[in-house]
Amino acid sequence: MDGRYREVAPPAALGGLIECAWLSTGGPGARVLPDGCMDLLWSAGTLSVAGPDTTAFLTTGAPEWTAGVRFRPGVLPRLLGVPASALRDRREPLDAVAPGVAATLGATLDRGRGSAPDALLAAVLRLDRPHRASRDTTPWALPALAHVTARLPAGTRVDTLADELGWSARSLTRQCTAVYGYGPAMLRRVLRFRAASGLVHAGVAPAEVAARTGYADQPHLTREFRALAGLTPAALRT
Repeated sequence: MDGRYREVAPPAALGGLIECAWLSTGGPGARVLPDGCMDLLWSAGTLSVAGPDTTAFLTTGAPEWTAGVRFRPGVLPRLLGVPASALRDRREPLDAVAPGVAATLGATLDRGRGSAPDALLAAVLRLDRPHRASRDTTPWALPALAHVTARLPAGTRVDTLADELGWSARSLTRQCTAVYGYGPAMLRRVLRFRAASGLVHAGVAPAEVAARTGYADQPHLTREFRALAGLTPAALRT
């Protein structure tokens, strides 16, 4: 990472729901890679939500800065009360998606102090629904989300995973689409790509990346990088 982007760890109370808060001052043309997550964004006085991506998203415009809170895969739709599939590959104003959440966050940010990511994290912390979600006993309680996001990229078959959760394969596919924004097959691709891209950035050779993350071979890895990132592994590294 360079000086145009930094991350802030969430408070312990939100660690099971949020990966990080972040601040970008990179301007237009940044390449946002699909990672299975959804983000709340705050820029130029406006709150918005970034849905789950299936391909790389290139930023446009030139805001002075954008702050964000990146929620763990499958978490944010529960807070918003909107299926993730409705936001797939989209950025939308938060007040058009979840007016109540937008009003609560906006009021807190108006009173906030400190840096942009810290203020946004503090605003999220004041929301009541994330804490209720962490105690949820529905099939998509946090342990179930963690189980799915760990098992799918490891190569677990959909019917096997459905059995582990006590569902049918059809129910798992339908609920994945609502919670993650896409079905198990696409979710597997995105999460596997995320693991692979992290290794590529760390300098691991593509052939080893392919072997360690479950791709058939290096050409398979390259094809997936082109499809999901629009770049080869070598180009992404640079």
